[in-house]
Amino acid sequence: MNNTTIGWDVGGAHLKAALLDSRGKLQQVLQVPCALWRGLHELEAAIDLVLQTFNKASACHAVTMTGELVDLFATRKDGVQSISRTMAAKLKGTILFYTGTLHPVFSAKADFSGFVSIDDVDSYWQQIASANWIASASYVATKISYGLLVDVGSTTSDFVLLANNKPVCVGFTDAVRMQLEELVYTGVVRTPLMAFGQKIEFANVTTSVAAEFFATSADVYRLTGDLQADDDMADTADGQDKTQWASARRIARMIGRDVDDAPMVEWMELAYKFKMQQMTRLKLVALAHIACLTDKGLSQSMCLIGAGVGSFLVREIAKSIGIQYIEVADLIAQNAGDNTENRLDHDFATKRWASVCLPAYALAQLAYHQL
Repeated sequence: MNNTTIGWDVGGAHLKAALLDSRGKLQQVLQVPCALWRGLHELEAAIDLVLQTFNKASACHAVTMTGELVDLFATRKDGVQSISRTMAAKLKGTILFYTGTLHPVFSAKADFSGFVSIDDVDSYWQQIASANWIASASYVATKISYGLLVDVGSTTSDFVLLANNKPVCVGFTDAVRMQLEELVYTGVVRTPLMAFGQKIEFANVTTSVAAEFFATSADVYRLTGDLQADDDMADTADGQDKTQWASARRIARMIGRDVDDAPMVEWMELAYKFKMQQMTRLKLVALAHIACLTDKGLSQSMCLIGAGVGSFLVREIAKSIGIQYIEVADLIAQNAGDNTENRLDHDFATKRWASVCLPAYALAQLAYHQL
């Protein structure tokens, strides 16, 4: 048996990892930039950084991914195979790839753990592809009977209904989940602002929004003050600074203006309007999913569970519709240890990162308890 367990979530823009000790207690969580579309060397460097930080030569490694979607790979199958081979070559110890225990292919196999070795990746690549949300939902469902898990990340948002302590989802592939809006391509860091809407109000006048990659959602949330610096890892649209002024300059271009055309307070107001556009989209999706349970008389038990770097949006949505809000970080057991102020501060920060990197933490827990 390995003394430690590491859950890995290989994304297209970030690599996330969560370290558990021999008792299954959370020790560290790390998110590092990984621009996978530039080449597998980006993933190799990110893995090295995580292993160096965790200082673990060998462990039980559980791997999930969404990075197979980047345009480095000709097909998703090629992506799953390439990422899996890279992980297997870089890691030491037991290496397992997550297939998603809820997938209907395995519904008749009650003893199936949801993990396969590198030797079986080619046979199960479709189940491995973009299964990270299943790990998150499976973990949260052990804590929450009824609710809607909303994980708002840097690029996408996942919506998973929970009932009777089980995820109740219809889609299992990205294609179907996008049709059902269980997967929505909008996030709080990397989403181009032109995806928020075609028109917006500025200085009491409605204007069209440029269909150009001038600015991203991170520019909005730097100006509103919602995005923490540690979460702001992606490149800007123009490759320039992440200051308030530079963010306002990029947003101004979205409506054909220069930043000097108006005082900073007006660009901050424009950022807030962009925020409202994104939050309205997410709110409508959330309400549609919640209706699936409330129609069955379960409205009194409902809550919104927020995760991801954009959980602040989920909190605001819950408040606006008058429903209980639960932060995933509050569901994560605190590390064993003394109760000194430094220890508690460390635990709080680690649990927050586990919320931001929920699939990695959830997968580590699943691997620890099942295997």
